[in-house]
Amino acid sequence: MADASAGNNAGSTSNTEVQIQIPAGPPKAEPGAPSKNSGAKNWRWWMMVSVDVFFVVAGQTSATLLGRYYYHQGGSSKWISTFVQTAGFPILFLALLCFPKSSSGGGASGDAPVGKVAVIYVVLGLVIAADDMMYASGLKYLPVSTYSLICASQLAFNVVFSYVLNSQKLTGLIFNVVILLTLSDALLGVNHDETEDMSGMPRGKYLMGFLLTLGASGTYSLILSLMQLTFENVIKKHTYTAVLNMQIYTALVATIASMVGLFASGEWRMMMEEMDTFRSVQFCYFMTLVWTAVSWQITYVGVVGLVFEVSSLFSNVISTVSLPIVPLFAVLIFHDTMDGIKIISMLIAAWGFVSYLMQHFIDDKKARKAAAGGYYSIYMVLGALGINIFALFQPNLLAART
Repeated sequence: MADASAGNNAGSTSNTEVQIQIPAGPPKAEPGAPSKNSGAKNWRWWMMVSVDVFFVVAGQTSATLLGRYYYHQGGSSKWISTFVQTAGFPILFLALLCFPKSSSGGGASGDAPVGKVAVIYVVLGLVIAADDMMYASGLKYLPVSTYSLICASQLAFNVVFSYVLNSQKLTGLIFNVVILLTLSDALLGVNHDETEDMSGMPRGKYLMGFLLTLGASGTYSLILSLMQLTFENVIKKHTYTAVLNMQIYTALVATIASMVGLFASGEWRMMMEEMDTFRSVQFCYFMTLVWTAVSWQITYVGVVGLVFEVSSLFSNVISTVSLPIVPLFAVLIFHDTMDGIKIISMLIAAWGFVSYLMQHFIDDKKARKAAAGGYYSIYMVLGALGINIFALFQPNLLAART
């Protein structure tokens, strides 16, 4: 009887199969979310991101103020201003020595094709040179406070390029950011009351500076998206050496292009004249150019590092963070006017930035829930496995007792 009972129990167990549906796993985090791999980042990742954020905010603020100081003290060469934005790249070779070439990465094994990478560096370098030229012209024709607020439009441009090139998901909050930043720039564009700055800049130059700065912001956003695309599809190496190589070689190409423009335009002859007419001493003229170059390199290392560690969109958001800081220093240092239109524009830009942070918060919350669901499914599978093992050995246990 015991054997028959055991046989019946065994038969019923074999006919009754416990089926567990295993989910496919947590969804992939959004391309713009700062928490990659469901927030399971170690302290080193957070440290590198924090350093990059500091580089972007501190470097961009100081570089913009120094660039305006150059024009304020009597400098007038747009090509010299363009040249110093990338000419400081040799200092990055010192940082390159701190990272071993054989550092392991999370990308594909093997090196990317040298010829393909070289072409990408040359193209990006030429685009960067053109972008720097537009930025230098905009900073020459605009007060630094207006210039900084117009630069906030780069986030709206980056949303479009990230959607097209980097498969960035567009949500209602992201569209809200685009509309708010567009409205913020439109207010500055129609602000005809500020047709002259402290140097007596006419209205036509103001409009030209506005359009050049707006075009530079769009080009800058395109550069960031192309860099992210290069890291993901061509370089495929998760090493900080790749970040420094990207910055060094693109800056090399941009510097050569700026030098060609400097000598072709004949503005190189103005350097000695600028030193003599500079309102400060000649030593201050030299140090202004040197520290402007250093500040821009610090900025670009942080920008490319955030593109590498997180995404181009997140890198642009951090760049936007420093924009409200610059007008405040400009009012104190250069006595720029802070009228009602600028204040409203700044508040709208801040509203757009907060909206983008809210989207990041929602994406991060979803990623955490998905990760928690993945762990829960693992526990369910382990529990079901235990039930099956118990059901398999239960007849033998009953037979042993009898």
